[in-house]
Amino acid sequence: MSPEHSIGINGIDIPYSLNHRKVKRARLEFRSGRLNVVVPKGFPDHEELILRHKLWVYRRYTNSLATIENAACKELVQRSDDELRELIFSFTANIAEELGVQPEKVTFRKMKTKWGSCSSAGKLNFNRHLMHLPDDLVEYVVFHEMAHLIELRHSPRFWQIIDSRFDDRAHYERELSAYWYLIQDHVQK
Repeated sequence: MSPEHSIGINGIDIPYSLNHRKVKRARLEFRSGRLNVVVPKGFPDHEELILRHKLWVYRRYTNSLATIENAACKELVQRSDDELRELIFSFTANIAEELGVQPEKVTFRKMKTKWGSCSSAGKLNFNRHLMHLPDDLVEYVVFHEMAHLIELRHSPRFWQIIDSRFDDRAHYERELSAYWYLIQDHVQK
């Protein structure tokens, strides 16, 4: 268990955990709304590292507070694996027709860091935790991954494709963050 610390940035006391590990470089990361400081053994000043990146830490922390607040008014959807597959295959068929693309293969597995992925070979992977999301967010994730069949990178062209269907992309991203927090907090414990 890592010791709990806190540091004041812009008038806010930000809690963090400090982890000394066998790593080459120090890093800052946010996991489920918490700042985690990972440093090599014998690292001289972890607080200086945080303060060097204080704007990033402050933004991530305040965004995580907003996400947690948004998550408080949400409930996880309960559906089976079969229901999720049926929903995603339905969205895949409709979006394939809309975008004029066809995935090579669609698979499902639990992922720790993302909702879905698309390989350069046209294979789509979807996170099984999508079973806990409302239909509109599942559709957004499916559309996002299928847009990668046209443009693999998150380039301006890719975001134009997304915005052609979802003009309030920021809303969907905020909602996905809130549900991700709920899943981390309730399902993966």
